[in-house]
Amino acid sequence: MALSSGEWRKSSYSGDKEFACVEARALRAARRGVQVRDTKDRGRGVLAFDARAWTAFVGRIRGEAVEG
Repeated sequence: MALSSGEWRKSSYSGDKEFACVEARALRAARRGVQVRDTKDRGRGVLAFDARAWTAFVGRIRGEAVEG
């Protein structure tokens, strides 16, 4: 999923299901990272990842080896 700064995006795997996924957005260049939230309760809060942690997280999901 390619993310634009500040724009919340959901996975294409979610299809038409408005509340059956998570959304993610890239943080502005100065902060470099990603925020993730639950579509069922958008006001509850977000998980924030810096760029390195996000890369490791996505790598684990994909089953890739992650160093560090």
